[in-house]
Amino acid sequence: MTHWQPLSAVSKTALAVARVRAHESAAGNALFDDPYAAAFLAASGEPLRPRQRVGPLAAALKFQTVIRTRFYDDQLLQSGCDQVVLLAAGLDTRAYRLPWPAGTRLYELDLPPVLEFKHRVLATESADPRCDRTAVPADLLSTTWADRLVDAGFDPDRPTAWLVEGLLVYLTADEAAALLRTVGELSAPASRLALERGRSGQTVLDDPSLAHITSLWKGGLGAGTAEWLDDHCWSTEAHPLDTVAAHYGRPTANPSGTGFITAVRTPGRYGGSSRR
Repeated sequence: MTHWQPLSAVSKTALAVARVRAHESAAGNALFDDPYAAAFLAASGEPLRPRQRVGPLAAALKFQTVIRTRFYDDQLLQSGCDQVVLLAAGLDTRAYRLPWPAGTRLYELDLPPVLEFKHRVLATESADPRCDRTAVPADLLSTTWADRLVDAGFDPDRPTAWLVEGLLVYLTADEAAALLRTVGELSAPASRLALERGRSGQTVLDDPSLAHITSLWKGGLGAGTAEWLDDHCWSTEAHPLDTVAAHYGRPTANPSGTGFITAVRTPGRYGGSSRR
């Protein structure tokens, strides 16, 4: 198989996430099982290797990736929405590994090279989705991604479960606001949203082994993410990392104040059928 040549440096971070998921899946007390993560690594020319000792920042990011994967799994399955959208889906395989309720329609948006690579690997693995999955090639920094999603069959008048996993930190505040504003326009009341809570203050990024990732961070909406959502017709709830981790039997300290946000779309301004 031809190795993946990603269109952007940000896209390649999907491989780092896949590596974390592959290691967790191979663990004896894994919080989830991603049977395809190792295949992505092998196809990329960077096969899974034994765990190595890493610095504090790398360890913290890997831990958060494990916890958020399970947390978002549960949030999506418990959302009560039969329409699901994964923004910047990367090498996410939730369409293939989660026990979706009958009738679930799931849309994955990402850049064409990412989706093409994923398709080739999953086809080689003879993977079958466990829901009605639709891949939508799109640039989320473009103004056309919402129209592409609707053209693919997405219904803005139905409550939707949105996942924005690990994306906002790679965007500027204006880019993050524009993306979430469009999500709001496409969200009927009772839609749900899950994403990371921005960090408060400046994080010391002193781990050279992660420079290929942390150098790409632009901060998104930072610590004001929940406040922004509350001001734009969402009702938010904060989930500190240490609280969530303890719930899953992985207690940890959380000095950076990181964690997750879930939100429910409240009645008010929303795009609905205006994009049809």
